[in-house]
Amino acid sequence: MKIYSLIFLFFTISFFGNPVEIKNDTPPLSPEMERLNTELLDVKAMIKKNAAYNTKIAFFIDMRIKSGKNRFFVYDLEKDEIVDQGLVANGFGSETTTRGELKFSNEPNSKCTSLGKYIVGKSYRGMFGKSYKLSGLDETNSNAAKRAIVLHSYSAVPNEEQDYYIANSHGCPMVSEAFFKKLEKIIDSSKPNIILHIYY
Repeated sequence: MKIYSLIFLFFTISFFGNPVEIKNDTPPLSPEMERLNTELLDVKAMIKKNAAYNTKIAFFIDMRIKSGKNRFFVYDLEKDEIVDQGLVANGFGSETTTRGELKFSNEPNSKCTSLGKYIVGKSYRGMFGKSYKLSGLDETNSNAAKRAIVLHSYSAVPNEEQDYYIANSHGCPMVSEAFFKKLEKIIDSSKPNIILHIYY
């Protein structure tokens, strides 16, 4: 039996040539997508444990991307893809002496961005118009309500990507007016709470 198998293998290679080498042509993920995929696993696991959270859509903000580039991602959890993206400001207290390198704080009056997962809560009318209250779910953003950290728009935030840095906030995730309108439709049409995750 072994002899017949060897003969069959010999004629197969002789006739078809060397076995075809299967190559993986999938390009490697960018550092930004690798970070998103890592954070995505954590958010999905948390959402799975709590029926109060939206299982279809989540928001992600990658603070390692410079502010002139899209770093606020609307993510479809069912299709596993980014469905929209836009610019978002960081707190001016997060700026360091090295442009593009940020620091983060949960302390009141720090004017810093706080990392972590947030619940996007109810809307209200404030000095920036319609805004959404944010509740911190981690130790790194537990003072969000006390610090009045909210999701809001601001006219100085451009809608298109820039080669330079955009305006800073007092610690809030601050987006353009046009992008806010897109987020507003998603948030207002969602009965479960949407999770917003800010990471670095």
